Amino acid sequence: MPFGCSTSARPRSLRGPALLLLVAVALFASPLAHAATGPLALTNSLVGFVAVVLFVLAYALVMAEEKLHMRKSKPVLVAAGLIWFMIGWVYVRAGMPAEAEHAFRETLLEFAELMLFLLVAMTYINAMEERRVFDALRSWMVRKGFSYRQLFWLTGGLAFFISPVADNLTTAMLMCAVVIKVAEGDRRFINLACINIVVAANAGGAFSPFGDITTLMVWQAGMLQFYEFFALLVPSLVNFLVPAVAMSLFVGDRRPEGDEEEIDLKRGARRIIGLFLLTVATAVASHSLLHLPPVLGMMTGLGYLQFFGYYLRRTLPRSLERKRERYTRAGDERRLAQLGSVVPFDVFNRVARAEWDTLLFFYGVVMCVGGLGFLGYLSLVSELLYSGWNATWANIALGLVSAVVDNIPVMFAVLTMQPEMSHGHWLLITLTAGVGGSLLSIGSAAGVALMGQARGYYTFAGHLRWAPVIALGYAASILVHLWLNAASFH
Repeated sequence: MPFGCSTSARPRSLRGPALLLLVAVALFASPLAHAATGPLALTNSLVGFVAVVLFVLAYALVMAEEKLHMRKSKPVLVAAGLIWFMIGWVYVRAGMPAEAEHAFRETLLEFAELMLFLLVAMTYINAMEERRVFDALRSWMVRKGFSYRQLFWLTGGLAFFISPVADNLTTAMLMCAVVIKVAEGDRRFINLACINIVVAANAGGAFSPFGDITTLMVWQAGMLQFYEFFALLVPSLVNFLVPAVAMSLFVGDRRPEGDEEEIDLKRGARRIIGLFLLTVATAVASHSLLHLPPVLGMMTGLGYLQFFGYYLRRTLPRSLERKRERYTRAGDERRLAQLGSVVPFDVFNRVARAEWDTLLFFYGVVMCVGGLGFLGYLSLVSELLYSGWNATWANIALGLVSAVVDNIPVMFAVLTMQPEMSHGHWLLITLTAGVGGSLLSIGSAAGVALMGQARGYYTFAGHLRWAPVIALGYAASILVHLWLNAASFH
């Protein structure tokens, strides 16, 4: 079709390069880009094709981050700017600059909600890390002297149940640190344990709005209510247990020595955990009871943490004096020495330690896809995927695709297109996009992070050898969902 032709004249069946191009756009879309298709038909224009090529090239650089040692935010930020520059230029020439400006501002507002939500969550996780919550958990597990088989199940089980609150990436890295510490260079066990942790963390994150970016997006888009995610608890548990049982048969029962030093929580650690749970409750109440964006509750929760940080700073001298007297009477030289390195708690230091590269990466992706959606590509993809396919098979296939291109952009694509689906199908795509990334080590943020953390032990090839049993768990979880939640598909 020549450049400039109207999209209304496009054929209903797309083949060859055009099909591949549209699928590529679909897989790298974002649900935050709710801007409607613009009044100009640009999907078959030179500007439209250049925009798609820019984004595909930018995401190719993102996927090569480990090889290039270039932060993933850089290429998408540049691509976002160039795409919107081209859109602005076209609309100014057409005498309609207000339409492009409105679309950009709407997409930016949607991203701002996501960024602030994630920023608060990251700040709390960093605060708990600074108060040594995660170090204390790791120390306890090492000192208990669990056998390798016990450690395999314990780290997997904790990954499954902690990830719904602390997110799958943070949880996976914590459990991986425990395995590396205890396993004493046992390459085979570390690989098996890391695979189990990735599967468990992704499965646990699938039944909670806070467990993964994908579930957070589904919740913020209003497709599922907070409590409705828990319908996926049993399917997610099946997804974790099926491969875990198979892999555990190959784990030896050797018992490593536990010589880790006991780690004390810093003052206020338990109260910060309580404040985080209160913040989550505030966000849920804002969305469920007041029908306001969850980010309102999260930002209020950041205020809770700031007030508590103020209290910790003001009472620090008195607390240090009491501890110094108590440790002196007890003759505890170790704890007395530790008092000399105590520094005041600073909330803004925790904010500064947030994953800013990740936040800027999401900005770039969201704005890129906002531009592609405004150009009209996402309406084409929606018709291609959900008009030509049964929704059940489309969602299952997208879950498999998420193992290759990461589960986050796959869910982004579906939410942006917002196809007409039953409640059960929205639960299904939430499940498949969440756990489908476990099929390969590169399919989720948890897997990619652990390949770096356990470099040389947990590898792509090592994970791939267990892909068949992980796929069995994937299929079993889908069947369990179709059975338990059958009523929601009507």
